[in-house]
Amino acid sequence: MLLMVTAVCTVTLSHWLNRTLSNRALLLSDEAKTVMRGYAADAEQAWLKEGAPGVAAWIAAMAEREPGHIMVVSQDDQSLSGMPLTESERDGLRFQRGLEWRMSFRYRSMPYIGVPFPQRPEQGRLVMQLPPRFMPAQDWPIWESLLMVGLPALVALALALGLVLFWRVRGPLRGLQQQVMQFKDDPEARVHPPLSQRRDEFGDVARSFNHMAEQVSAMLTTQRQLLNDMSHELRTPLSRLAVALESQMDEQALRQRVARELIQMRTLVNDTLALGWQDTESDDAGQESISLWALWDVVSDNAAFESDWHPSRFPCDLPVDAQVRGNLNALAQVLENLVRNAVRYSPAQGSVSLCGAREGMWWHLWVTDQGPGVPAERLEDIFAPFVRLDSARAGNSGFGLGLSIARRAVQRLGGQLWAENVSPGLRIHLRLPAAV
Repeated sequence: MLLMVTAVCTVTLSHWLNRTLSNRALLLSDEAKTVMRGYAADAEQAWLKEGAPGVAAWIAAMAEREPGHIMVVSQDDQSLSGMPLTESERDGLRFQRGLEWRMSFRYRSMPYIGVPFPQRPEQGRLVMQLPPRFMPAQDWPIWESLLMVGLPALVALALALGLVLFWRVRGPLRGLQQQVMQFKDDPEARVHPPLSQRRDEFGDVARSFNHMAEQVSAMLTTQRQLLNDMSHELRTPLSRLAVALESQMDEQALRQRVARELIQMRTLVNDTLALGWQDTESDDAGQESISLWALWDVVSDNAAFESDWHPSRFPCDLPVDAQVRGNLNALAQVLENLVRNAVRYSPAQGSVSLCGAREGMWWHLWVTDQGPGVPAERLEDIFAPFVRLDSARAGNSGFGLGLSIARRAVQRLGGQLWAENVSPGLRIHLRLPAAV
């Protein structure tokens, strides 16, 4: 169907172009018209000034300049030169054409052109064979061949190239489509080589799809793991509630136990949701310059109120003008989790400090407590969700989500978070972009 429509359109276009261009090509040029009108004006002056002898002399002079027959005749086709017209000249009079007429490709000799006297057309006109140099469309056969043969060939070539391009594009597109459709049911579906290794737009799309699929797959895995871990963690307070309800506890003690377990479950749910929502937030949402002194002042004030510590137990050793770039709420949550965790494991009369130094375009910060620290081989494990190292920090509650939430938040701010043991205590390091 496409080939048929293309063929019909090509033939129609070729015919229309051939007719339109041939009509234009058969008209006399402006130069030819100007020259012919000038000859008519010269013949008129010769007639008006000297009569028939003057016209005869002008024709004799023109015969040396232009080839072909030249006549000056009256309105009734009588010669104004005093010499009778020959039979061939009279034939030319019968088939003479005007300056604005189209010529023809069928002439065996140059056509006769009639041009009235410009000032007194009623007295006569010039009739002469068109000079060969003014014959229009002398190269028309070449153009006609191009239109009738070259244009269809060009269209056919373009169509062939289009079909080849279509088939070359269709393969990668179908490959991408299959993987996208498969990804709906299988999160592990990926675009495989050679499509993903192409060095063109299709390769870029394939690699972008694989990157997106990795992120989505990782997010789904994390969400499933969080759901499983949260459901496991919820069993413990629910079991304690069941035991408490079946026991012979008095009403006041039962209320206290239920309130304590509900607070723990609410904390667990809130922390788990906060950890899961971090995967759906924009990396650059609400980016701004943040004063570390002002932020630490707010965080330490809240921590002092919650722990009943004196504010002096939260020293800050940073320049007053220290600033980082990030999201204020996210960074405040990070420091709050770090400080709460440090306070939880600090000894009596311990302290939690914030220190740091500028390193090029980064601020290297560290939050240090005076607790027991953790085993060196488990320093990385403390950032995994629901990991609690009770053997290292016994006697403390929590679900092991604070450091995991903090690390993900710092990574989304473009920074890094890691830990090391000091003597005494645990030191959490942060590397954050400095505000320019």
